[in-house]
Order: sequence, then C-alpha cells, then structure tokens
Amino acid sequence: MADHILVCAAWPYANGPLHLGHIAGCYLPADIFARYQRMQGNKVLMVSGSDQHGTPITLHAEQRGITPQKVVEEYHESFLDCWNRLGISFDFFTSTGTENHQKVVHEIFQKLYESNQIYESPVLLPYCAVCERFLPDRYVEGQCPHCLSEGARGDQCDNCGKPLDPSELIGIRCKLSGDQPTLQESTHLFFRLSEFRDQLASWVSSNPHWRTNTSNFTKRFLADGLKDRAITRDIDWGISVPVSGYEDKRIYVWFEAVIGYLSASREWASTTDDPDAWQQFWNEESRSYYFIGKDNIPFHTIIWPAMLLGYGNLPLPYDVPANEFLNLEGKQLSTSRNWAVWVPDYLDKHEPDPLRYCLSAGMPETSDADFSWNEYVRRNNDELVATYGNLVHRTLNLLQRHFLGKVPDPNAFDEKDLALLNATNETLITVGQFLEKCHFRQGMQSIMWLAQQGNRYINDKEPWSTIKTDRQLTATTLWVALTAISCLKVMMTPYLPFSSERLHQMLGYDGIASAATWSVPQFMINHQMNPPERLFEKLDASMIDEELSRIDQSE
Repeated sequence: MADHILVCAAWPYANGPLHLGHIAGCYLPADIFARYQRMQGNKVLMVSGSDQHGTPITLHAEQRGITPQKVVEEYHESFLDCWNRLGISFDFFTSTGTENHQKVVHEIFQKLYESNQIYESPVLLPYCAVCERFLPDRYVEGQCPHCLSEGARGDQCDNCGKPLDPSELIGIRCKLSGDQPTLQESTHLFFRLSEFRDQLASWVSSNPHWRTNTSNFTKRFLADGLKDRAITRDIDWGISVPVSGYEDKRIYVWFEAVIGYLSASREWASTTDDPDAWQQFWNEESRSYYFIGKDNIPFHTIIWPAMLLGYGNLPLPYDVPANEFLNLEGKQLSTSRNWAVWVPDYLDKHEPDPLRYCLSAGMPETSDADFSWNEYVRRNNDELVATYGNLVHRTLNLLQRHFLGKVPDPNAFDEKDLALLNATNETLITVGQFLEKCHFRQGMQSIMWLAQQGNRYINDKEPWSTIKTDRQLTATTLWVALTAISCLKVMMTPYLPFSSERLHQMLGYDGIASAATWSVPQFMINHQMNPPERLFEKLDASMIDEELSRIDQSE
C-alpha cells in the first residue's frame, strides 16, 4: 500500500529574486526527495508558497516607493518561472495572500485563543519618533544579546539562529531613519509557547532519525527555556486579527507563515475532485518532511509543533532535514551587497541540470558548503561530461553503429559482467536508502561511483576491438553496460530531470522518465533505441572569469 508523504518547503519572502543559497538550502533537496518518493509509488504532496507578509516586503516596498502588493506580485511570478525552468516539481505553490490562507490562519488562531493558549499583555516595543510609529521586527537592528553579533534583527539573529524580541537588541536603531528608538508600551497577544517545553522535549528525543544539526540545535534551544511570544504586531500589512480592538494590528508573520503548509494542502485539495484529500497527508499514518535552511530550525521544530500540539488532531513533523548555508566563492552570500548568483540570471544563460548536479554533489547537509564557478565548470566537464556522459555516449554510439540501435541478446556472463550487474543492483538499493534518509550528497556520490565502474568496465572489455573478432561477446558487453546506464538514468531522474528525460527518449522508452519506477529496467531483446545525442556540453573555462567579473562588479 502506498504511503502518503507530505513534502513541505520553506516559504520564500516575496521581496527579491531567488539565489543559489535558497535552492541548495531547501528547494533542490525537497524536489529530489519528492521525485524519489513518487518513483517509489508513494502518494506525494509537495507544497509551499510565497510569503507575502514578512516585513522585508514592506521595507522593500517603502524603499522603492510602491505598494507591498506590487512587490509580492512581481516576485511571486518570478518564483513560478524559476520552479518551472529549474525543474522544482511542486504539486501546489500558492501564497499567504489568499482568502483560503487567511481562513485557515483564523481557524488555528481561534482554537488556540478559545483554549487560553493565546493571551493579552502589554509589552515594550521600539517606537521611532522620526518615523512616528512602532517598529516591527525587521525595521530594527542591533547587537545580538546572546552571541554579540552585529546586525541582528528584531526577530532573529542570523549568526546564532536564536529568535529575538526587538527590546532585547543591544544598541538598537531604526533601519529607516538610523535613529535610536525609545521603548513604549503597546498591547499585544501572546502565544503560551513556554507551556509546551516538556512535550516538545519528549517529542524531539523520540526522533533519532533527525539530522544531528537539527536535533542538537533544538535540544539546546529547549534547554535554554521557552518564552511566550507575541503573535501580533503594529503594522497594517498582513493577516487581520479576529479579536475586537486589534483592527489596526496584524498577525505576526512567524505565526501565520508556518500555517501555510496546512492552508496550501487544503487549497490543493479544493482544486481536486475530493476537497478532503488533504486529510490523507495530515494524519498519523502519513509522514511529513519540512525542508528548510538552518536559520529556520526553531520555527519548524519548536514553534510550529507547539502550535500543532495546542490545536490538536494534526500530526507533528516526521523529519526536518535542515541544510546548512551555501557560501559563494569563499564568502558568505549577501543579498544586501548583491554577492549572490541569482537564479533567474543563471537560467537565462545556462542549463539547469549542471547546476542541480553541482549543488547536489556539494550539498550543505552537515556543514556550510561553498559554490565557486571554477568548481562548477570542473564538475560539469570532469564528472557530468567525462564520466557519466562519456559512458552513455560511447555505449549508445557503439550500439547504434554495430547493432543498428537495437538491444542485443547477451550470453554467458563472465566475472566482469556479473561484477557490474551486481554493482548496479546494489547501488540502486544504496541510493534509495540514502534518499529515504535525506542524504542527497551521499546518494549522488554512489551514483557517480557506478558511472566510474561502468567506464572502467568498458575500458577493460574493449568492445570496439572485440566487435572485429567476437560479435556475441561484444553484444554481451554492450547489454551489460546498457543495463547500468538505464539504471543510472533511474537514479539520476530525481537529481537531473532534464537530462534524464533526454536519455529516456534516447533509450526508446515510452512515457516520461519521472513516471518510471525505482527499479533496474528490463530490456526486450531487439528493442529499438533512438539515435544518441550528447547528454551534456563541455564548458569553456573562460566562463569562470566572465561570471566572477559579473559578481565582482555587482558587489
């Protein structure tokens, strides 16, 4: 019986274009995992959407002199275009600006409010006399009280990852005026997060399959104790507060954005023949995976689970495979300094699969990783072209030349034949185990190891020579190599969907590559393949300097 797998990817702020850090951090691993689970025959729902209510959006709008709605419409369309061109296979990508999302947020809010999990309290908040208003989280910055890092925001410190309240910042200043705000009293609603500490600690300990970074960060956070958090703020952009007297305030984005996973699931179901279909992905028999960057860990292992516990009748996350950060050319990515490779720019000039490969092979799963254009070109030329692509190209060309592109009839496997066939079967199992555990980098390493073994096998068997003396031996050699290649295509499909589809067509298969099952394909003798083409193109090293000069000029 098929499992129901919910794949949740972090909601990007609709205040700027996507960069490679976003892709490596959560969207590529989420896509690889979802594609693999579909090939396993499981029922998969992969959801996310544009976060339209974060204060980065209102800041961006004020700086450009346009409305927040204009900003979110612009970047939401950009996100959709990137997913399509990069092959990120969302089943449903929506936004927090829908009526459906507001309805679900109000439903969760009301349940927690009625059960006394939300209460009212006065709080001291920064007020800027120059701007004549209270300053929400991203409108202030200062020094983190925990790690003393500069540039901490009013909601979180990017350096240590701890959530913050604006009043905690040392040397607080307004990002718009630069002045030091004063702390003035404002009444807000708070979520009783502190009451869930013991339940959360027990739940976290029951998840030994979590990544070490996710587990350790969450346990340290719980050990420090939990504080109740304000869930409303003084701003006019966002989800309304369904409580009298709060008409001029909005629900805090940290509270409502995580509800988006549920609201997106419900919205998806409303587009199907069964509006209750979302429930199959939100019960104790289903498994939910939340793909995020490490800066989002506490929101998905503490705050969202606490909200689910308070609401009741909905499952907690099964796994939260958080990735570390991706650096660029040895330096931290910085959108403010424009030190980034923007996804729309990349896709305008280059193919998607080499990027997917480079990010997969060096995915920041256990520590920060670095993207460099030199490594990008090296991986493309030495690994995609010279290893995987070379195995495919010379095998299919030999079959086309000597067997008219038809699958030959093998006979009498020798030791080397059996070794590659066994390695093919074992690698399929191994890669499946890695993907099941969200170890994507190790999965790719195993796939490329098999491609290397395939090349070594071809070199040892020399079919270009044996065809002159022993046609049957050559037929067996090429059949074995073809079996390895066809299995490589299966394993590469979650990682490299575009080139896998081209190889699928070259091999003469019906349908599409992503519809194949996770198994070693079986060939019919005399099956007709199509003329082979190169899977990947070698890149000229001159592009390295071109791309480096582009980001150097933009910094």
